[in-house]
Amino acid sequence: MKFNELNLVFYLKLFVAALLLIFFLYFLFNETSRKHLFSYFNTRCLDYNQKDFSRKLNDRIVDYSAEAKRNGILPFKDEAEFKKRVSAGKLVKVRSGNRYVIERMTYSYPYITKRGVILLDEIANRLREKTSKKGLKGVKIIVTSMTRKTESLKSLRRNNRNASANSPHIYGNAFDISYKRFVVRKRILTNCDKKYLKEALAEVIWELSEDKKCWATYERVQNCFHVVSR
Repeated sequence: MKFNELNLVFYLKLFVAALLLIFFLYFLFNETSRKHLFSYFNTRCLDYNQKDFSRKLNDRIVDYSAEAKRNGILPFKDEAEFKKRVSAGKLVKVRSGNRYVIERMTYSYPYITKRGVILLDEIANRLREKTSKKGLKGVKIIVTSMTRKTESLKSLRRNNRNASANSPHIYGNAFDISYKRFVVRKRILTNCDKKYLKEALAEVIWELSEDKKCWATYERVQNCFHVVSR
């Protein structure tokens, strides 16, 4: 290797070492960065003192199905009718982003009404704001189900005894959020973290239901909160 090449390799190594040193010093002396780093690796069971809000989400479909039907779309039974609802602006596609993850769906479409999107955004924003104060950064909820066609509902009822013939999912204003799984910028989620996230999400949804913005049900078998916009 020639002398100039040796010099180049030396200076490249020196440059990388300098960058690493700057990065280390930044985290060493920046309080916010230290807190973020600590929360990422922290495995202690934090004292959240969280109340059990999930049990308060006990709205029954029979009590609100008529109003949900009036506020929603006309149900559709096939792909052609579904596309008509989308073309007419009755349903809006919801994509994964920095606040929630839209899971791949078997029995439903990742579409809901505009009012439903507003509600979903508010739930995700409120939860992130609440959890960030406890050191859980970048929390995303996972949406497992949205709008269904009537034929999909029939198939689903064969596998899920909780699926209702009057399910608001066919009116486009309902969605399910997992309370078991979350996306969080943390190396290991402890059982305490998972319990806190579940009840923090339940509290956010309960507050919105108290404000008459939604109905909600704690679905124990399906491990989700069933939410319907009002």
